[in-house]
Amino acid sequence: MTPFDGITRRTFLRTVGAGAGAAWGAGVLGPRAAGQSDSPQPQTAVHDALWFERLDDKAVRCDLCPRRCVVGEEERGYCGVRENRGGDYKTLVYGALCSLNVDPIEKKPLFHYLPGTTALSVATAGCNMECKFCQNWRVSQYRPEQVESVLVPPDNLVRMALARRTPTIAYTYTEPVVFSEYMHDAAAVGRRQGVGSVMISNGYICEEPLRQLCRYLTAVKVDLKAFTERFYVEQCAGHLEPVLEALGVLRDIGIHTEVVVLLVPTLNDSAEETRQMARWLLEHMGPDVPVHFSRFYPMYRIKNLPPTSVETLDRARKIAMETGLHYVYVGNVPFHEGESTYCPSCGKAVIRRVGYNVDASALKSGACASCGTKIPGVWSQEQALAFKPKEKPATGAS
Repeated sequence: MTPFDGITRRTFLRTVGAGAGAAWGAGVLGPRAAGQSDSPQPQTAVHDALWFERLDDKAVRCDLCPRRCVVGEEERGYCGVRENRGGDYKTLVYGALCSLNVDPIEKKPLFHYLPGTTALSVATAGCNMECKFCQNWRVSQYRPEQVESVLVPPDNLVRMALARRTPTIAYTYTEPVVFSEYMHDAAAVGRRQGVGSVMISNGYICEEPLRQLCRYLTAVKVDLKAFTERFYVEQCAGHLEPVLEALGVLRDIGIHTEVVVLLVPTLNDSAEETRQMARWLLEHMGPDVPVHFSRFYPMYRIKNLPPTSVETLDRARKIAMETGLHYVYVGNVPFHEGESTYCPSCGKAVIRRVGYNVDASALKSGACASCGTKIPGVWSQEQALAFKPKEKPATGAS
């Protein structure tokens, strides 16, 4: 008997709805903690920014993301949440949470990280890209003064996770790179108190801040938007190469990383592009990196294209697996066999998934119960908290 025996579509949909998280006013926040606002309201939360350089005439250059914005006095960077105040660079969203939900970890999606558990998932306003298919554009593409938020200091956030027995805090929904200072501090507090932290990101971040964040993070999911520069420029207002560089840094650090690719019909879903991407991932991330091909639905500024066909998703999964990737998934398609994890040696299902219903009974101590093959991933909280990043070799070291 497994959790999926006799499951119906009605039961599935009811379960998905229950697992989708609860928003403001739905009991997630619970009793107000000291230092926490009484109710959501448009506001800024000013805090010293990290990762910037002072220039002449009180200008600054932001070194957080590859844009490296040069910001004049009283101006803001591209993300809209970092401001130059008299030559000092400030973040305006330190703890100003516009979303706080308890989600299944599979929703991120992270499939090789504490399966069947939940994550306290948070976001602030702002993003350092503008994806035309963004599902959270009402907060990612607005400034903090335009978005209702509640102030939650790092200590209080970790206290909420502990109170709700969620082993993980997920920085997600918008783009956590733009609220890196808060993520850094909350993840550090979480580590000390036994709570892991995962960054759900577009990967548009410079090497130094990424390495500093990974001292406290326990996993990272990167949205690889496409494998062409044209797509990044035209659809995301960004560039491909910095994302590939960030993925390389994550591999070098050794942190658990998963990759998600949203396949948008006619724009990034060709067989050749998928093949090139799979080859790059195999070479630079290794055969065991989990890769998720996810279904697009019309959204934001791309409403003239249909949802991705299941045939296209199946083809992408087949190409990636034939290329040599071991763990390739299909997302946003309930009841698809590509939701589950299979042993690359014997082919048996080691983690079965139907939406957010998870049966990991065939995974024993991180290995396939049938043949004993080790399945790469983070399978216990102890393992998550024990992670220590590999340090970058000193310049000139032999």
